Amino acid sequence: MPSMSTIESLFCRSTPWEAATRRWVLPWALQGVRPTGRVLEIGGGGGAMAAQLLAASTPADQVQLTVTDFDPVMVDAAQDRLQRFGDRAVAQVADATALPFGDGEFDTVVSFIMLHHVVDWEQALCEAARVLRPGGTLVGYDLLGTAPARLLHRLEGAPHRFIDRGQLRPHLAGLPLRDLTVRENAASTRFRAIRTAGR
Repeated sequence: MPSMSTIESLFCRSTPWEAATRRWVLPWALQGVRPTGRVLEIGGGGGAMAAQLLAASTPADQVQLTVTDFDPVMVDAAQDRLQRFGDRAVAQVADATALPFGDGEFDTVVSFIMLHHVVDWEQALCEAARVLRPGGTLVGYDLLGTAPARLLHRLEGAPHRFIDRGQLRPHLAGLPLRDLTVRENAASTRFRAIRTAGR
């Protein structure tokens, strides 16, 4: 699984990105879902979304957040950013296509604008469903394979494999998920679903 490009790495650790996550990105991405209990963010980068998720949670939510990323530099940045939350958050290196967690360990799994970096995004979503407990929620968003997105990533040399329009729903429908919602606009897709009891 590839690491981020230098440009993306710097952006994900920047103050403007953190401000954007607080104001509109996180609420838009969560689509009304309120994460509770054990929460896993796959490919959390520098931890900006994780920090905002924790800041927005209440004691009643009992959020214990695990943030993973393939890039050790990003994990270090996330650890620094999440330090203020004490033992409510941990960041660790992990491959999204082979998560080091048992089946059904998490109440919520979130994926924010990272699947196209995984390249094998189908396997990453299989792993996300696997580590969800029955009744747990999968929620996220990503870029679609538009011409501007492909050009930007090509120019900066970032490894990627975008989701094309119409690809995400059939793949998610083949996983042990129910109440599936997929919304696509001109440049991105948002998704959410509930883990079923079966395999």
